Amino acid sequence: MTLAQPPSPAARARSFDAAAAQYAANRPSYPPALLDAVEELAGRPLAGARIVDVGAGTGIATALLHARGADVLAVEPGAGMAAEFRRSLPDVPVVRGSGDALPVADGHADLVTYAQAWHWTDTARSVPEALRVLRPGGALALWWNTDALDIEWIAEAADRSGRFFGVDIAAEKRKAGDRPERADPSGRLSFARREVRWSRRVPVDTHLANLGSHSAFLVTAEERRRAFLEEERSHLLKVFPDGIVEETYDVLLLVATKP
Repeated sequence: MTLAQPPSPAARARSFDAAAAQYAANRPSYPPALLDAVEELAGRPLAGARIVDVGAGTGIATALLHARGADVLAVEPGAGMAAEFRRSLPDVPVVRGSGDALPVADGHADLVTYAQAWHWTDTARSVPEALRVLRPGGALALWWNTDALDIEWIAEAADRSGRFFGVDIAAEKRKAGDRPERADPSGRLSFARREVRWSRRVPVDTHLANLGSHSAFLVTAEERRRAFLEEERSHLLKVFPDGIVEETYDVLLLVATKP
């Protein structure tokens, strides 16, 4: 008997298009302190900055950058995600493309940003592309919401998800310690690192829909996915009997200035 092969990274990346509305409605945003840290590490205000937000998805990060007064061009490879972006941010331009081949002129940007998206790129291509698009002294900013695994219920939930997928999630988060090196294996960029903790309170249905919008779940057979999420609901309601879940995140931010 031949074992089924796990979905490829490309298949996982494409999975978001069919779930774009779910993603937009339930994924967490980012705290104001994160944008403050981007400004500090990039050495300039976001207001008036020319920004290329890559892998923009449904526009969660783009909306925050735009609200800070930045002139943002969004780049998104997926048709479904780009369509959802246009519905939510009709006044912000979005073009189809990827970080491995940016449809942007040389020296266009003060900042190139990636929210939850750099890991989908081939750094051998995306690093040179970011450097090409940045003006001299411009900065590349990468960030990810990561679960705060020092909180007991979050660690227990991560263990359950890890067993479901056969992954040690705690070990994967520990690898984030070497993310600056993995972000640019060529060593051309020198990243400053910052972590920002924040939380949000959401109904249990929103929390489960957020969980289900991650690519690992989206490429899982619907029956298995539904069964896991229903079991997860019962675990969560023991911790949060009022049905309101307090999600806590550590946002990992990496910022490098163009040499």
